[in-house]
Parts: sequence; structure tokens; C-alpha cells
Amino acid sequence: MKNLSTAINYLPIIVLAFLFGCGDETNSIAQGEISSESELELIERAKIIHDQTITLDTHADINSQNFTLDVNYTMNLDTQVNLVKMEAGKLDAAWFIVYTAQGTLDEEGYQTAYANAIDKFEAIHLLADEIAPDEIELAYTSADVRRIAKTGKKVAMIGIENAYPVALDLSNIKDFHDRGGRYMSLAHNGHSQFADSHTGDADGIYLHNGLSDLGRQAIEEMNRWGIIVDISHPSKESIIQMLDLTRAPVIASHSSARQLTNHTRNLDNETLLRIKENGGVVQTVAFGSYVNEERRQYLERAADDDDLNRAEAPKATVSDFVDHIDYLVELIGIDHVGIASDFDGGGGIEGWNDASETFNVTLELVRRGYSEEEIQAIWSENLLRVLDEVQQIAGEIQRM
Repeated sequence: MKNLSTAINYLPIIVLAFLFGCGDETNSIAQGEISSESELELIERAKIIHDQTITLDTHADINSQNFTLDVNYTMNLDTQVNLVKMEAGKLDAAWFIVYTAQGTLDEEGYQTAYANAIDKFEAIHLLADEIAPDEIELAYTSADVRRIAKTGKKVAMIGIENAYPVALDLSNIKDFHDRGGRYMSLAHNGHSQFADSHTGDADGIYLHNGLSDLGRQAIEEMNRWGIIVDISHPSKESIIQMLDLTRAPVIASHSSARQLTNHTRNLDNETLLRIKENGGVVQTVAFGSYVNEERRQYLERAADDDDLNRAEAPKATVSDFVDHIDYLVELIGIDHVGIASDFDGGGGIEGWNDASETFNVTLELVRRGYSEEEIQAIWSENLLRVLDEVQQIAGEIQRM
């Protein structure tokens, strides 16, 4: 745990550190101070910062088959996230995701989607409440996160990726909140009953031209019950309408900067500035084709050309990932930037390909000159501030 020596855990990382190039020094430590610090001293300083920071990843997908009494995250499964890998990389908190693929907008589709969501809610609760209560605990508030982290246990939180399982019954929003859901996106890959997807920004085909009437009501219900509005997957017009309607800050639970990597899952400058104005946070995502433009272009060509080997696509690295953090910090400010992996859902980059390599992100931030306070803000404090504000506003609405 964090109050024990972590030297052994970090030995492989010390070797890896020499392989990563040093980024530009952009923040609070002067160039002269950095240059006078040896590589081992920098690594040691980064280790101390990493150990004193609540490291929080807002997006880790799950398969409920890995949340059973016989097969579960107490084991070092072939997953990018589990308790073994979280401990090895000192990742303190993971938002496990109740993800539902978009299906047909009819009763059969809604029933299937709802059953899928409940299965994943119950799987997460089984892990935290019955399988490994001494190793991980479910958090509902920022106070819970801080309290659990101090005990040395890992922190689980729940995000809902795609509101499709809500169906046409908005009372399910409160039910999902009561089950532990603390953020929710109104669409995924494909238009939902609530909002158009980012896929429309690629093919020009939309269903609602933003939000549907039900989607507007859903924003009100999310504000009322304290569920953060997640804008990572909806279309740009949907996002702008959400920002116009919401009374609380939003997050992009796993998105990066469109200016650096031209993917529809990333956010353009206009949208980013609106998020800053709203008080929200962009959780920069370690997804290769979202943080490396050459990789994105290669994979796009490979999808249309059978002769191109997808395995030979250019690699995305921790340095590419932190380039996006740098860009976002410069554009919208340190208070509006966070971190997400999208592990077990397509995420993972060279240097941070599973939770055991989490330290490499902190190390790169230290290389770029970020201070301990700034690194803590990016890793968790910004996100927890949004959670606090969303829950405070929900309380005010409920008292009206």
C-alpha cells in the first residue's frame, strides 16, 4: 500500500524512464532546475509525487464475466485493469463502466439494454461488497474517495456509458444514481433516444439535430439527482445543447484534443472553451488513435485497404498523450484537465498499456515541469471538484 516502500515496484519503470524522451518544460519548475537534476533524482521525485497523489482514472470498461466468485479482479487476469495491476502501478481509483452498445430504439432493444446495464451494476457491487471488500470499496462522493484511499484500499466508482438502457422511463436515472452511477453519457456510437452520436459528425447523418425532447428532460433529471453529464460520445451539436441546458459542470470522461488528432471523438477548440466556461473537466484519454494523428490516419486507411496491416500502425506513446494534456492546459487551464485510460475498451498506449504502468504518466508530467499540486489537480482534484459541485447543485434543486 502507499505507506509501504515502493522501490521494488518502480525498478522496471526506472529502466523504462530512460527510453522516453524529455518533453518541453512548460510549467512551474524552471529549466535550470530541471537540467541540474539527475535522471535518478527526477524519477525519485516523481515517485514521491505519485505516492502522494490520488491517481484516478475515469474510464475502465468491464466484462461482468470477470466479476464472479471464481474469476475476478483479485486475480491478475488478462485485463488491463484489475486489483493486482492497480496496486503494481499505484492506480488508486477506477471508474468501472456500465457500457451498453447502441441498439434498436424499440421495446425489445430497451429491455436488452436495461438487462445489460443491471448486470454490470450488480457485477461491480459484487466485487466491492462481497468478493474483495478488504481490497476495494465503492465510492459515491469525493469524501468517500479520500477516505477509502487513506485506508490503502482501492476505490471503485461507476460511470454509465450510453443512457440507452434508461429506455423511455426517466425514473431509471434516479435508480441508476442510487445504484452508484455518478456520470452518464446520453449517446455512444450510434444515435440514442436522447441524443445524436459523434458518428453523425463523421457521416453527416443525424436523428435529432442534437438532443431530443427526452434528452433535454434527461439533462434536467441528471442535474436533479447528481449525475455528471458526460459529453465524450455525443455529436458536437448535442454537446453544445447540453452545455446550454445544464445547471452543473460537465465532464468529457474520455476525450482528447481535436486540434492535435482529428478524430470525431475528440473535442474542437470551440467546444473546449465552452467546457471551461461551464466549469467542467476534459479527461484526456490514452487511446492511440485519439492522441497520435499518424496512427489515426493509418488505421483509417487500413479500414479501407486490406493490404495495410493494422498491427503495423504507428505507435502512440505516453509522450503523445501528455502532448494533449499540455495543449488542453494551455487552452482551457489546469483546472479543467484530467486523465482517463479507456482500458479494456480499446485504450492503452506505449508506456501506459495497463494499470501497472500508471507511474509512467506521472513521470512524464514531472518531466514536462508540472508541480506536485498541478499533477494532483490533473490526476483527481479537478474531477472530484466537479463531482462536489454537481452534487451540491443537485441538493439545491431537490430543496426547491
